[in-house]
This record gives sequence, C-alpha cells and structure tokens, in this order.
Amino acid sequence: MIRIGTRKSKLALWQAHKVQEELSALGQASELVLIESEGDKVLDTPLPLMGGKGVFTKALDDALVAGKIDIAVHSHKDIPTDLPEGITLCSVMERGNPFDVLVVRENTDFLNDEDYAGLIATSSNRRKSQWIDRYEKHSTCDIRGNVQTRIKKLRESNWDGAIFAAAGLERLNLDHEIAMVLDWMVPAPAQGAVAIVCREDDKTTTTICKGFHHKETALCTGIERDFLNRLNGGCSAPIGAYAKVEDGILKLHALVMDPEGEIKIEVKLEKDALLAHDLGLEAAEHALKRGAKDIIDKLPKEKRLH
Repeated sequence: MIRIGTRKSKLALWQAHKVQEELSALGQASELVLIESEGDKVLDTPLPLMGGKGVFTKALDDALVAGKIDIAVHSHKDIPTDLPEGITLCSVMERGNPFDVLVVRENTDFLNDEDYAGLIATSSNRRKSQWIDRYEKHSTCDIRGNVQTRIKKLRESNWDGAIFAAAGLERLNLDHEIAMVLDWMVPAPAQGAVAIVCREDDKTTTTICKGFHHKETALCTGIERDFLNRLNGGCSAPIGAYAKVEDGILKLHALVMDPEGEIKIEVKLEKDALLAHDLGLEAAEHALKRGAKDIIDKLPKEKRLH
C-alpha cells in the first residue's frame, strides 16, 4: 500500500487522485494522506515573505522524511529547485496546459481602451511584470487563496480581472471561467506539470512511479527549472521559461524582468531535443551576461523555511 501525501485543496486532491489512477493501472494499491501546508493556513501574507514556494511543499516533505507517507504529489512549479536532503524527484507526469489565462469580473472590453487604467489581481511578480509591460496604464494587486477562493474574491471586487494557470482551471472543470488564454505570457518553469517525490532510499517506490513518468515533459520542465536554478530565482523572481519539442527540436523561450516591467531580458534558443539537456543553463548564461543578476539581486530576499 503506497501512502500518497497531498494537500487538502481541490486542485491538490485532483492531482493526488490522478496519481492514484496511475498506480491502480499498474496494479498498485494506495491511500491518500491529507496534510495541511503553511501556504494553506496563512492567506494574508505574500508568498515571498512566508518562504516562497516551499510553503506549499515543506509539510509534505517533512512527512516523507519522517516515514509517514511514501510519496508526495506537488504542482511541479511549486517545488523548490533544490530538493531537501533525502528526497528525490521520482516521476513527472504528462504536462497539461502550460499557459496563464485571464478570468474577468465582467468582460474583456476594458482591454480595448488604451487609456483605461485597468486593475488586475495577481500575486506573481512574473505575471505582474509581463502584464504591465503589455498594458502600461494598468496596475496590479495581490490575491491569495485556492482557485475557487480567488474567483470569489474577483467577483466581489472592483478588479477588472485576475490571472490564473490554465491547467488549474481545466482540472477543476472551471474552463468556462477562462476569458482569454495569455499565450504571449511566458509561463512559470514547469507550470502545468505534476511531479511526485519520494525518499531517495526507497528504490521500490521509485521504480513503481517510473511507470507513469513522461520523458518529454521531464526533459522540458527540467530545462526550465535549470534556467530558474542557475539564476538563483526564488518564488518572487519575475522569471518565466517554457520549453517544447516540435519535430525533434526543443525550443526554449525564457524571460527575466524586473517587477515593474521596465527591464526585459528575453532569450530564445533551440536545439536537437536529444542534445538539449543543458539548454536551460545555456539560456541562463545568456541572461546573466545581459544583466539578469542585477535584477534578481535587487528583489526582496525571500524568507527561508527551516
């Protein structure tokens, strides 16, 4: 019996049930173990001040190390690029929709008025900087909570819209809320993918989880996360990276911006997919030569979780 650690949100449970289905297809029994993360408990503090993405993963990682669960299921983009000691990434599932989308309070007409000072809700510096770069007259405000809570907050607000990950809305059958796919916005590294971690010394579980490991998704998300890791970009860094394979060619579009959207460093590279494993690091070197470190060094330092 494999014990699957998961957060309690509807989206986290969707991901955990998906893993359960994959395990069942392999003839493997499993059970869910519900664990509350710090990010689920505290909803009035910006993520970088709480400890970045680790606020969603640390409680599960602690349970894993303590032997209370056998695997933990995460949104891949929530996993810090440096995994805790003793934990390894054992499976990356086939990616869903990687893009960001706009959900609106009323309609998208406000986007057609160049002089309108729109107000968009997002707590992501990456989304914020790209939005302001495109819509200079607009401003943004913070929003926290699970998907359903954020949609409710939007409905009750004076905001014009809020930005979400497409995959989250689609997995919760909320695609009808999508007013516009922001395919011009470079996604967060590994956005749309689900990842499973387990203990390094648990070879049996690792082998089982390899049964639903998607190699192309793992390659692309690994390259994106290499870009993020090399730049030392935490949760608050306005860094985007998206890799895809087309006709055997891996194409990477990476981006570093300052939170105000005033400085933009864009890198586009492509290489034979069989030879592309270091493309994220290569793109990071290009970005560093063009001043990416200066942008990241000026960001407020994230609190570290211990």
